Amino acid sequence: MDDLERVLSELYRSALGRLCTYGYLLTGSQLDAEDLVQESIVKVFSKRRRLTDVRAAEAYVRAAMRTVHLDAVRRGARWRRLMPGQAIDQAEPDPADEIVATDDVDHALRTLPPRVRVAAVLRFHDDLTVEEIAREMGIAGGTVKTLLHRARQALGPWLADERRGRDEVATVAVEPASKGVRHA
Repeated sequence: MDDLERVLSELYRSALGRLCTYGYLLTGSQLDAEDLVQESIVKVFSKRRRLTDVRAAEAYVRAAMRTVHLDAVRRGARWRRLMPGQAIDQAEPDPADEIVATDDVDHALRTLPPRVRVAAVLRFHDDLTVEEIAREMGIAGGTVKTLLHRARQALGPWLADERRGRDEVATVAVEPASKGVRHA
């Protein structure tokens, strides 16, 4: 087994779950996430790069995932613009949809349009700067700021509910004991 095969098998063993999670954040679908991971791994390892470290390979795959997904989003937008009403979504329902139907984070992310979602994931998951996101997505920095603003607006009610829930828990936890009751 050469180094590349060793790195690939180690990548599957140790990082596949993280990569699928990242793909899910980008796509919003478990099935699409798995396809994105596989396509990106093939793209990275078919070029026979000198990858001797699993962490470096994972970073390459993540970068490829962003590129592949952004290209798909662009193709989809172009197709919808050129042929409106012609494209019919024939995809099978994602079985993970039933499981995550009650997940508030997932629900909030699903409300975002694809470009807004990608910008939000790059900013809040990958912790990229506005300039890095602009370079990664191939758009202007002002457009990135607009996309992030839209994401904050859409996610704002969910974030407010989350903060309110944490504050209520904290208030209950520090509430003083009632008068007349002694705690030993």
